[in-house]
Amino acid sequence: MTAIISGDQLRTLHLGTVVSKAYTPLVVETKTLFNVTGGKVLITSITGEVTTAITVANTVKLQANPTTGTTKDLVAATDIGTTDTPAGNLLSFQGLTGDSILTGPGAVPNIKQPITVSIGTIEQVTATGADGGITWTITYVPLDNGAAVAAA
Repeated sequence: MTAIISGDQLRTLHLGTVVSKAYTPLVVETKTLFNVTGGKVLITSITGEVTTAITVANTVKLQANPTTGTTKDLVAATDIGTTDTPAGNLLSFQGLTGDSILTGPGAVPNIKQPITVSIGTIEQVTATGADGGITWTITYVPLDNGAAVAAA
């Protein structure tokens, strides 16, 4: 007898649970994308898909803002608008300290090593100009029983 595993089941086994958050239009602010509750989680991937072209010079970064402790940049602030980032482009980063956001038409590398995040929020910080829209998708595995991530 053959057992067939569907794509979402295979993704869950390999990368964990998936959560997405649409953020449009981008504005100059610190925007909570995801809430981390119940304990620590291991972020196994983070990918953004540009849903509306980004055409204005700006800086964008993602950060973890724990309920207790100090805010930590997940990726360095990166200008993704001086050179237009068209709708459909993908965004990601490799997860190493000081990495910039990478953008590509149809393909980008993802994080090389999972990132542990404690209870709090995952935020996008947009500065010095903003337009366009991004849908961010993360996958995670709970490290603590009861830990979860939900779109804000």
